[in-house]
Amino acid sequence: MWDQALLVTAVSLIFILAGVVKGVLGMGLPTVAIGILGLVIAPVEAAAMLVLPSLVTNIWQLVAGPSFRQLSRRFATLLVGICLGAPIGVSFIVMGSVNLVSIGLGTVLAAYGLMGLLRPHYSVPGMWERWLSPVIGFVTGILMGATGISALPAAPYFSALNLKREDMIQALGLSFTVSSLMLALGLLASGTFQMAVAGSSLLALIPAFAGMFLGQWVRDKLPQEAFRRCFFAGLVVLGIYMAARAWQLN
Repeated sequence: MWDQALLVTAVSLIFILAGVVKGVLGMGLPTVAIGILGLVIAPVEAAAMLVLPSLVTNIWQLVAGPSFRQLSRRFATLLVGICLGAPIGVSFIVMGSVNLVSIGLGTVLAAYGLMGLLRPHYSVPGMWERWLSPVIGFVTGILMGATGISALPAAPYFSALNLKREDMIQALGLSFTVSSLMLALGLLASGTFQMAVAGSSLLALIPAFAGMFLGQWVRDKLPQEAFRRCFFAGLVVLGIYMAARAWQLN
């Protein structure tokens, strides 16, 4: 059992670390935060605490780019897919087995980390985008609702479309913002996102933004490629550990 003061300190440090990662890489706050939070609190509580930090930082990232309208139109069906898939995932994390959710979360983390390390070179033909976008959105919504992580498979999909760097960052912000909103609505509808959790989520904004600003400073001081490799390798180790531990308890 965690002492309350120790738990608050641990959660604050987790959000600072997650913010640093987002500040350096432009993504990864939900991945790091929910992955490590899942080691100290239940996954559904971790997902609820992540709602406001994820939503606010994603909106910040979204509004910074110049192509909001164009990208919103282009990926409208993907966003609809997220909205349709999210309730399925949220119902699983609320009603399903905590151990099964942890296994799923660990698997997603490890897969995401491995993909980041391997950096496979692939591209999606333009003719596939019309029908593939809603499918990617639907799967992203399910995984996000069930694990709190909205990077898969949306992030690799955007990369495969060979978007410009600015459009890539803003497209991720758009997808992450809709995902965060749907997660918040799903947890609110289920009664999981209550005032006590909302207060904790609001307070988590402070270390999250502190970490983001620190990450932006670190980005200018350290080789980003070295940091990226350490980050993804850590996700692989963390994901395997979480999945294996939950499998033993299941």
